[in-house]
Amino acid sequence: MSAADDNKNHQCIGSSEEITSNKNECTSCEQNNVENITEGINSTILDDMSTCAACGKEGNRDNMNTCNKCKSVKYCNAACKKKHRSKHKKACDRRVAELHDEKLFKEVDPEECPICFLPLPLETKTSCFKSCCGKRICVGCLYAMKVSEGKDLCAFCRTPPASSFEEEIERTKKLMEKENGGAFSFLAGCYEDGNGLPQDYQKALELFLKAGELGCATAYFNLGNSYYNGTGVEVDKRKAKHYFELAAMNGNIKARHNLGCLEGQAGNHDRAIKLFVMAARAGDKTSMDMVMKGFKAGVITKDEYADTLRAFHKRQKEMKSDDRDSAAAYSAAFRSLGHN
Repeated sequence: MSAADDNKNHQCIGSSEEITSNKNECTSCEQNNVENITEGINSTILDDMSTCAACGKEGNRDNMNTCNKCKSVKYCNAACKKKHRSKHKKACDRRVAELHDEKLFKEVDPEECPICFLPLPLETKTSCFKSCCGKRICVGCLYAMKVSEGKDLCAFCRTPPASSFEEEIERTKKLMEKENGGAFSFLAGCYEDGNGLPQDYQKALELFLKAGELGCATAYFNLGNSYYNGTGVEVDKRKAKHYFELAAMNGNIKARHNLGCLEGQAGNHDRAIKLFVMAARAGDKTSMDMVMKGFKAGVITKDEYADTLRAFHKRQKEMKSDDRDSAAAYSAAFRSLGHN
């Protein structure tokens, strides 16, 4: 191959201008950017490196021993980790508390009805767990299905209702085999109330705990209530707070309100106000009343109160629909006739 041919093959494809054959002058092809490529590789390697918090030795971060609690420092081995434990404890506890609060005070999207996609109302008996499909559906969609179809079918999967409580439990257990948290929580409620099953508080607590671990915020909320009220267990405010926190982190608004009450009782008024504001903005009426009291007492500013009130009304509006209003009216009329 001639020198001319070699220069021709070295041109960068896609360039609109003639490019010289001098390698030092070519800046648009990868072959002549060796220094830039090397710098990029070195930068990547440095990003993967970390320093032992005890001895200062550098190593690959993926191969180092991380603090199990705060996850913020690394060690070259277990010995260094143990040696540094006493020095790291205060900073570790402080970081763990920070991480905890980041989760606790993070806004969580509201649970929605899987049919109308509106946020589920916070009041009891405004939604229903269906053992056929494992979905929690608002009463508005259940009412609309009954009116439109003339049958009492599941609004999500159109399955007829269980013909007996035994069939209901059988359906629930099938969902439990699929790790459906709502199913565990539903069965726990049956044991706690003695509804169709022998009352068994211990069994209820076990099922609520499992449901919570599967992501059911309501189950954690019920656990918190059990320990707060002493339902089947000794009253334990510390455990109640723990489970209310887990429920709040998973999106339960009532749990956030209860936490505000506990923080207020403990004298942590700033945290209590912050929790009440978050719960009020999510549509909780009781929390909004607490925010109003805080405003009247001068511990909440006028602007913060006004902003919270606007957010409260907005969420309240989002949780309303014509079908839900019709369902509520139908239930009220049904109860007026002496039916439960």
